[in-house]
Amino acid sequence: MKPIFFRSTLAVAAALAAAAALPACKDYLDVKPDSLYTNEQAFSSVGSATSAVIGAYDMLSGDTGYGTRLSMYYPYDTDEMQGAPGPFDGRSRSIARYTAEPTNPEVTNPFNNLYQGVERTNICIQSIPKMALYTTGSSADTAALHRLYGEVLTLRAQYYFELMRNWGDVPAPLVPTYTTALSGGELTQPNTDRLATYDRLIADLLQAEKLVPWRSAAGTTNERITKGAVKALRARLALFRGGYALHGTQMTRPADYLASYAIARQECLDLMSKRGEHTLNPSFRELFKSINELRSESSNEIMFQVAMGASSITGDSKLGYYSGPLLSASPIYGSTQAQIRPLPTYFYAFDSTDVRRDITLTTYSIDGTNNQKGVLLSALTDGKFRRDWRVPTLAGTGNYLGYNWPLIRFADVLLMFAETDNEINKGPTAAAVAALREVRQRGFGGSTTLGQIPTPANQPDMFNAIANERFLEFGGEGIRKYDLLRWNLLDTKITEARANLTKLAGAQAPYTFVPASMYYRVTGGQVVWARSFYRPSPAATPTGTTAVAWRTAVTAALIANIASEYAPGKGKELLPFPQGTIDTNKNPGFKQNAGY
Repeated sequence: MKPIFFRSTLAVAAALAAAAALPACKDYLDVKPDSLYTNEQAFSSVGSATSAVIGAYDMLSGDTGYGTRLSMYYPYDTDEMQGAPGPFDGRSRSIARYTAEPTNPEVTNPFNNLYQGVERTNICIQSIPKMALYTTGSSADTAALHRLYGEVLTLRAQYYFELMRNWGDVPAPLVPTYTTALSGGELTQPNTDRLATYDRLIADLLQAEKLVPWRSAAGTTNERITKGAVKALRARLALFRGGYALHGTQMTRPADYLASYAIARQECLDLMSKRGEHTLNPSFRELFKSINELRSESSNEIMFQVAMGASSITGDSKLGYYSGPLLSASPIYGSTQAQIRPLPTYFYAFDSTDVRRDITLTTYSIDGTNNQKGVLLSALTDGKFRRDWRVPTLAGTGNYLGYNWPLIRFADVLLMFAETDNEINKGPTAAAVAALREVRQRGFGGSTTLGQIPTPANQPDMFNAIANERFLEFGGEGIRKYDLLRWNLLDTKITEARANLTKLAGAQAPYTFVPASMYYRVTGGQVVWARSFYRPSPAATPTGTTAVAWRTAVTAALIANIASEYAPGKGKELLPFPQGTIDTNKNPGFKQNAGY
């Protein structure tokens, strides 16, 4: 839900938006400043500069940002969850099935949206330090402008990060493109080596973290960038810079990857020493209920989240409508599409006592009488963003619920530290194991007994424990696919998932205990499962229950549909550049990604 900071509608922000407008039908670099405001007027005061920075934040939200496409189309299919089931359709399902084409509008529009964000940040980055107030204003003015400058450096890094992890070596202009256009030249950009782009952004973030305040000194919510968010993002970029990535049709990692890991490790250590700023929320349920109830969470575990609101295509999100359990015209809660589907094997990746399972996954739908109904194992949905959890409730067919998208949490800081420390030290240290256990124990309600894990014996065992914990901790948060890519494990895990689903369908080890059917009652409008998910079906249907297919709902067609067109060596780990960009960017150094 967008706070006052994001509700400013000053004319200067509109002027900047007009100057940086990038229509989807044009080249992303074809920018003309059709504004009545000069650049000097747009950056004439702290207020006008603030409005310009608000305009730079704005491209994070909405349908083509983290409101739908970047959060719920791009991160699937994996061994965790699947995008909208069914054959590829030239749109969202084609992305999930790894068969996207350059003409797909769900490729084109988010790509252009991200470059609009880059352009807006470049305008601010160029203009704010040139303001007289930046160096000669009052102490309050200079502090405010330095903070704004740090924020837009961070925003640009986030926009480029999203571009690189989806498209690879993207053009990386670091100055406003409209400036060159005004001078009369046709602006085109070649592909830029993503390692060089990462290095520049990591350096920018080091500067930014010196400019923005800690959360406690900022007087703002986690919808605005503070020092903790900058440091966490810098750690994340360094981790990806040191990870595997697609080059041509081969997955490779840089030889100097440990230097990047060292940067990430140090940033995480810095954050772990500032628990008064950010720490784990003791309740995993409370963490996500706070998002659904449109309020802040008490521990500041969410270090930065994309502010959504205004029920608009450009500023809000469909979290809880496109995702979450299926609601069929409930008079209280409204309707949903319920398009994100966990793999049945993901349900059984959780221990039965892991509280994260029933937050991350839902086993019910809600009908037109407001009553829950049990669903098939093949019809589970993701659960961290649910329409029926919204406070206040929002009946009707409206599909924008104001749910923010969490970009980074403190749990990720702990697990990034554990991962980088294990890699640098060639094995588990006490500090890394403690960070891993802290996340795991929270998943078991804080129990040091249920959440205990043996100390891993060596580096591979520690890595596997960390990878599994990330698998369980971040379900439905758009992280798993990109983790698997940077570890070069996407093919391995998709192959394993298909094999495990086949075993589950056939009641083969380790799934011999999974019941063929499950049985439930409805009590007070809520589903109450009559038997354990971890015991075979009884010989007879329990009295007063309704049966739903469980293990038998896992079919060969379901298994075949998951990432159906993915195969290694085809270059499908990256998306294609939009056809409009290919047609208009005549720079001989700009090339389409391999495999398209």
